Amino acid sequence: MIDKAVFNSNYEIFDKEIVSEIITIYIAEYPDRIAKLENLINLGDLDQVYKTAHSLKGVTANFFDKESEELARTIEEKGRAGDSSGLKNLFTKLKASTDKLVAELAKLQKEYS
Repeated sequence: MIDKAVFNSNYEIFDKEIVSEIITIYIAEYPDRIAKLENLINLGDLDQVYKTAHSLKGVTANFFDKESEELARTIEEKGRAGDSSGLKNLFTKLKASTDKLVAELAKLQKEYS
């Protein structure tokens, strides 16, 4: 869930078009990012899990969704440590959380269009 107070505070200096574009890019790239992470987890490629989760964490942090960011961080840390235990369960939680984020962003984007 987006912390809207922090989001608004951080993006208030930007033109609405720029904020809308940032949201558009995240929404457009999200399906490929999440599918890639799931595939890497299924393949057991923990080095790439680490890198992909790190990237997802970074772009998600732009929207101040602490739950999604923390889940991505946990997956990132497990990938870096070479620990595959519980990754599929963590991924399921991350996907649910980031799916909610995408839905929130789609609604929020209307305010910036």
